[in-house]
Amino acid sequence: MTAADPSSRLSWSTPPAALVTCGIGAIVLAAATFLANDGPGRLLIGLAALGLLCLTGVGLRQRPRLAVEPGNPVHIVVRGLTGPQRYTPQQILRVRVVNYRRLGRRMPMLEMDVDHLGEERLIIFGRWDLGAHPEDVLEVLRIHLAR
Repeated sequence: MTAADPSSRLSWSTPPAALVTCGIGAIVLAAATFLANDGPGRLLIGLAALGLLCLTGVGLRQRPRLAVEPGNPVHIVVRGLTGPQRYTPQQILRVRVVNYRRLGRRMPMLEMDVDHLGEERLIIFGRWDLGAHPEDVLEVLRIHLAR
């Protein structure tokens, strides 16, 4: 496997450049909040700054969003706001890519059905979450789950 081979990658998360851009945008909007002359404008700009700051924080907290831990057995780690959840291949019920319509385009999303503490749970990852095309991630997951 070469470095350019997508199957050599074992963890996926929002690209750091995107999170830095969101953070810088939050700072710029926070500064613009104090420069606005009208009350409703200040409120809206302040809410936008807060939203970008929250998006940056969530993106940093969930890094890496999805990972494969090699071993016997292999574990799929899904990181959320409350921390990482580990799933064995037996707990992964189904993994597939589904195309959803968003903003007039078809957007691929990686769907994972998992058995979480006896209950079936659906986890959906988009390109923002993975920093890669969902088809590439699906290919790697199938390779590691088949072992």
